[in-house]
Amino acid sequence: MPELSLSAASQYVAGATLLTIVTIEFGGWFLTKVVRGQVPMTEFQRNFARAGHAHAGVLVTLGLVCLVLADATALTGALGWLARLGVPAAAALMSAGFFLSSLGRDVHRPNRLIALVWLGALSLAGGVVTLGVGLLVA
Repeated sequence: MPELSLSAASQYVAGATLLTIVTIEFGGWFLTKVVRGQVPMTEFQRNFARAGHAHAGVLVTLGLVCLVLADATALTGALGWLARLGVPAAAALMSAGFFLSSLGRDVHRPNRLIALVWLGALSLAGGVVTLGVGLLVA
């Protein structure tokens, strides 16, 4: 069976990304308090909390897969880093956008920090398009 080895860049990003899972766990614990009614929130805030938590978990998982795939390409330099960091950065930006844009008491619509969600969407698109093209031409 062949051995899987990661590049130094992918190994570094994977290690840092894995450490973020503790914050996702904390978010899950926090959501259990929300659904039990121990944290007062509007319906809008509950929805954004769930969206932030879900995006973080899914995108961190996808980001780890992308690291292995990035090492199967010939991408180097800035494109190599975009392929490796696009999805993990999107996980951080999008979840932060959902959480931070709904902070406060009795909030019913997002504040200007919703822009982080869209920056995350750009990061996600840049990362997966770069990686996808890199895999197709490898």
